[in-house]
Amino acid sequence: MDIHDRELNSWKKKGACVGVDQDIFFPERGASTRLAKAVCRSCEVQEECLEYAVNNGEKFGIWGGLSERERRAIRKKRGIVLKKKPYTKFAMGRPPKDLH
Repeated sequence: MDIHDRELNSWKKKGACVGVDQDIFFPERGASTRLAKAVCRSCEVQEECLEYAVNNGEKFGIWGGLSERERRAIRKKRGIVLKKKPYTKFAMGRPPKDLH
């Protein structure tokens, strides 16, 4: 899956997180994830978001209502082995604004 393909990622526009302060989805280590997970629970595209994160190896933040640790457990259970990604200038989980 091309993570920058606009058509494949059109679900992102329907997320309950649209317009919400994105910092709640990327809490500091040890900070609460309750607010982010509450937003995700009310989201109509929660499943698509989670599958995107699991299949693309998102390492940071709350995606589809789960933390990286929770997503890692899913990948392990499914036997998903991720390829190492080459370093890019937007490798920290937030693509350039022109890709949205």
